[in-house]
Amino acid sequence: MSVGSLLILPGDGIGPEVMAEVRRIIDWYGEKRDLSFDVSEDLVGGAAYDKHGTPLADETMEKAQEVDAVLLGAVGGPKYDDLDFSVKPERGLLRLRKEMDLFANLRPAQCFDALADFSSLKKDVIAGLDIMIVRELTSGIYFGEPRGIFEEGNERVGVNTQRYTESEIDRVARSAFELAMKRGKKLCSMEKANVMESGILWREVVTEVAKDYPEVELSHMYADAGGMQLARWPKQFDVIVTDNLFGDLLSDVAAMLTGSLGMLPSASLGTPMANERPKALYEPVHGSAPDIAGQGKANPIACILSFAMALRYSFDLGDEADRLEAAIETVLAEGKRTADLLGEEGVTPVTTTEMGDAILAALDASL
Repeated sequence: MSVGSLLILPGDGIGPEVMAEVRRIIDWYGEKRDLSFDVSEDLVGGAAYDKHGTPLADETMEKAQEVDAVLLGAVGGPKYDDLDFSVKPERGLLRLRKEMDLFANLRPAQCFDALADFSSLKKDVIAGLDIMIVRELTSGIYFGEPRGIFEEGNERVGVNTQRYTESEIDRVARSAFELAMKRGKKLCSMEKANVMESGILWREVVTEVAKDYPEVELSHMYADAGGMQLARWPKQFDVIVTDNLFGDLLSDVAAMLTGSLGMLPSASLGTPMANERPKALYEPVHGSAPDIAGQGKANPIACILSFAMALRYSFDLGDEADRLEAAIETVLAEGKRTADLLGEEGVTPVTTTEMGDAILAALDASL
């Protein structure tokens, strides 16, 4: 059965290595579950710059607009540090998010039971953690104008503008409320309404949207206090919604609660058109990790879990996403660990490919 179309953008550093394991998972679904995907592949980030002189070619952007979902590995590396800001690898990713209008970034933080001792937090604080941070992705301080470095008197000044419209806040809030309805019906909105006018507007709009979701328990928290509470007792939260900057910071805090960035996926979703799936991009939270690229040390689980999110949110295959996540949990329970997860006694070190082998074996066993 044909499921839909995927554009794979492996990117830089460990991106191609972890994406290779995802390709094997995709092939497994075609062979063992009769779920075939129309898969194409292209360049992004430094790899695209090396070939085209731009971090994202126009032709690649057109492909991304046409497919049902984009899977991205990672971009960047020290090789590109001296490039002009406009052509740095990360600009390719930002262009994808902006032109596909991917305004809602979903970043789950889940602690698998087998890794509860690996977190820097106490086991009773982290065991069973399952939260979702919804980060607004296409506005706020990363995109607001004016921006830049200017001469002012006898010195330079750096300017970035935090800017949000009511409609931008409304749509990401509704995405968060919809997710909360499918989970624990509890939503915490985080901003800085005590010192920022954009935070005041954010709180007012989210409160207004809440009237359409009376079953959801809404709370508000200042973002700095939210960071503290994530480190103190993260299980008090279910879904968190916040702006672009605070979402960037808070989701990385949540990421480390689980012990490794190599475990965390993300989804960036847009608005569905009539009778169409929403535009979507899926990527691991981790970076390109050029220091371990090509050594078989990379953890492919975050990238594989990103594909699981694609199964769930883009292709309505929630049962198959559950199957894949359960296979990963089985492998971790068996004690198999890539380099980022070593440190416990009695575990089995595995390479990137061997982790892929183990997950495929667990998928076979699930049939």
